[in-house]
Amino acid sequence: MSEHPTPPASAEELRAAILARYDGLSKRLKQIARYILDEPNAVALETLAVLSERCGVQPSAIVRFAKSFGFDGATQMQRLFRDGLLSANASLGYGERVREFSKAVDGKRVSDPSQVLAEFVEGNMLALQHLGDAIDKRQLTEAVKLIAQADTVYVAGFRRSFPVAAYLAYSLHQVDKKTVFIDSVGGMTRQQIHGITRNDLLLVVSYQPYAEEAVHLIDAAVDAQCKVLSISDSPVSPVAKPASLVLQVREAEIRKFRSLSTSMCLAQALVISYAFSTATTTRNASTLGAKKRTAKK
Repeated sequence: MSEHPTPPASAEELRAAILARYDGLSKRLKQIARYILDEPNAVALETLAVLSERCGVQPSAIVRFAKSFGFDGATQMQRLFRDGLLSANASLGYGERVREFSKAVDGKRVSDPSQVLAEFVEGNMLALQHLGDAIDKRQLTEAVKLIAQADTVYVAGFRRSFPVAAYLAYSLHQVDKKTVFIDSVGGMTRQQIHGITRNDLLLVVSYQPYAEEAVHLIDAAVDAQCKVLSISDSPVSPVAKPASLVLQVREAEIRKFRSLSTSMCLAQALVISYAFSTATTTRNASTLGAKKRTAKK
């Protein structure tokens, strides 16, 4: 690497550079990299002091991080995000709204179950609103395409992610997609994925702390030259980096309990989109066949 690398010209270029160099960064710089990837709008708007507090590092570490990517300092890096990523949508203040919500909720005593319900409703509404802004049309289209093109979809999720994976497997079965649910019963994880081929798809759901079983499954899929679709909370998670496509989900956390509402919403959107895409394809094929038969007559 040159002593003075050329700085990225856009926020997307910086994101790509961070992903490419992430594994070689020090522990402190990885903390900064992950925050930049997860909170680009906060990076654009907040002061260096606030960013250092949220990253859990000294301000000098953020300056060092920026210079390692060719910037003169942190301010130049922040300007890149202000110019390229900020937009007047709901995601702009998402991180700050979540922090304010968590501060208000955590400071309250639980008086009755209806209060807890109201807190979970509000927290999940924030997360669901953010989901629509965080995942773009291209990503969703590509995810549905991966499902449609696969001979068999292998679905896995462990511990907290298990309900989302189980729902995905069940729903894909319901729309007649050949699916294998890797439930790891009896420690049979490796045996359940034994038949995977390059024409199949591994769909993995995993959030921090990431299940070792999920990482091992992805390694096996990569060895089999199989496509991998990951649903995770960070593009630099161990289940995201080797994946063909990553759908990033940020769940609500209420009183230290993380929800699954956003993940379930995304799962429903994927399955229903796949079902409609196959129905359209079948309908178009039937129409074309009818036209050919008519022409022959």
